Amino acid sequence: MSNVEEITIRDSMIRLGQLLKLANLVEDGVEAAELIKNGLVKVNGEIDDRRGRQLHNGDTVTVNGQTVKVVAPAG
Repeated sequence: MSNVEEITIRDSMIRLGQLLKLANLVEDGVEAAELIKNGLVKVNGEIDDRRGRQLHNGDTVTVNGQTVKVVAPAG
């Protein structure tokens, strides 16, 4: 299994499409939408087809064998 990269976000939540761009897993929103729509994105180990899915501290997202973990500020 590959290393999990931690992606720090500003707020307590980020949407799936935004995280894919922030983590440089996709070039743009169009690519993010295509990957999500085609069932190629896993959230916490399960395929999720909702681009607007809310992600919180500790959630993991996997695309093309790369996994990132959401790290939100405390509080």
